Amino acid sequence: MEKNSTASDFQHIGNRLLEWYKNNARDLPFRQTKDPYKIWICEIVFQQTRINQGLNHYNNFIARFPDVRTLAEAEENEVLLYWKGLGYYSRAINIHKAAQQIMNDYQGIFPAQYDEILKLKGVGKYTAAAVSSICFDGKMPAVDGNFYRVLSRFFADDFDISNSRAFTYFSELATLVMPENVGDFNQAMMDIGSEICKPKNPLCVECPINHECLAFSLNKTSEFPVKTKKVKAEDLALTYYFVHRNGQFLIRQRKDDFIWKKLFEFPETIPVEMEKFITSSKIVSHKLTHKNLSIEIFNVNMTSEQLWSNFIAENEYLITDVQGSHEKSFPKPLENYIQNSLKD
Repeated sequence: MEKNSTASDFQHIGNRLLEWYKNNARDLPFRQTKDPYKIWICEIVFQQTRINQGLNHYNNFIARFPDVRTLAEAEENEVLLYWKGLGYYSRAINIHKAAQQIMNDYQGIFPAQYDEILKLKGVGKYTAAAVSSICFDGKMPAVDGNFYRVLSRFFADDFDISNSRAFTYFSELATLVMPENVGDFNQAMMDIGSEICKPKNPLCVECPINHECLAFSLNKTSEFPVKTKKVKAEDLALTYYFVHRNGQFLIRQRKDDFIWKKLFEFPETIPVEMEKFITSSKIVSHKLTHKNLSIEIFNVNMTSEQLWSNFIAENEYLITDVQGSHEKSFPKPLENYIQNSLKD
């Protein structure tokens, strides 16, 4: 789309969205505050999680870590534990580091400027724009999938959202409709995108801007946004050994150089002399964003106390049981295996 129009041509659209938001905003706990810490946490939590699925996680996380200082002073493993169930554990590691960054570099005061928020570990342009606009009256549109969808449909704009310039392009497009109250506008776009302008089966007749939406008038809402590039998921095979004895089993913490950073896992190898204790194996499939995992887990019932002790000493594995595993964060496939492993 050629953006020859001026902001004044479309600003009434932004104001109409604000009016809709005033009467239809979702009643969410983080909407009752301007605390940038809480807004930041909610933005990270809900980046890949539906509101109804992540709300309890958000509430529990804030209850345990109510402010930057509490989060910064916590142990990383406890932060991971309270992130359990949300996935994308690198985000939990990043917010922990960012909280320490705020304590060290900003004297514990959450930065107010967009450019400073953007310096925090793990914070991208969308999150920085959301926090700065909602909490500090910043003037940056918080462009995400909702913006892409609403704007591309409204203008019947075929700019490919997989293009590396998509964020910049749609940020410029957003300024055409953006009113003075950018914080509420950003939240209105989030709600319109989630509740009305849905990816499939949008509720166009309920949309407050449908009369000027080109895709709606052309009956082409299903054709927008345009996305042609798709990353092919990589197939990856993993092997684990569930080594257990008398209700206890062995684990260790992963490093931070690959998937499932800092989560706990089972041994990946065992010596030849322990292979005779393998009683069964199971293959589990699991999908990550860009990886299709095939995980083979061997059940190793160690009846030899000597080999058990030697294996632990040589590899510095931790010993735990099902109850103790609840206090640690495991990848979902391994957590499921633990819950079913010792029932027999």
